[in-house]
Amino acid sequence: MAALFLLLFSAGALLVSSNAQEAYNQLPETYRKGVDLALEKLSAHAAIQHHFLFFRSVTKSEIEPGFDVSYIYHHFYLKATKCQKGTVDSTGCQFRNDRPLIDCAVCYKTFRGEIEQEPKPYVHCIHKPTLTEEMKTARVNHCNTLGYSSGSLTLLASTGAK
Repeated sequence: MAALFLLLFSAGALLVSSNAQEAYNQLPETYRKGVDLALEKLSAHAAIQHHFLFFRSVTKSEIEPGFDVSYIYHHFYLKATKCQKGTVDSTGCQFRNDRPLIDCAVCYKTFRGEIEQEPKPYVHCIHKPTLTEEMKTARVNHCNTLGYSSGSLTLLASTGAK
């Protein structure tokens, strides 16, 4: 009986850890690149001790003015895992439920699917409980400015998928 319980528990743990990456894998490639950029910046902070993974999208928006150019806005959550910072293979990492989510907003320009360095990509991530309305407004304004600087529509006015 104990062996059966252990087998079921192991299978459940494997299913949970594979679901941790499933949400990320279902994102379109251009959105995954923005998540990767946010994760890279997050792991560069000395205060971060755990490995984080994409948890879920809040808002996605994309404007395609033509000529293989896109403007991307992605608001999403990252969640801490039980793995240590710097973990290379995160397939075995399980989400922790004792840490707050990290709320991230990124916006950037892509050309032929690659993130352009100009205008500089914008990445803003903060623990969800400390995110203020002023910060949310500043994010939106910054990302709208990104679109205006090139003469395109505003990112947040598009009818992208949610």
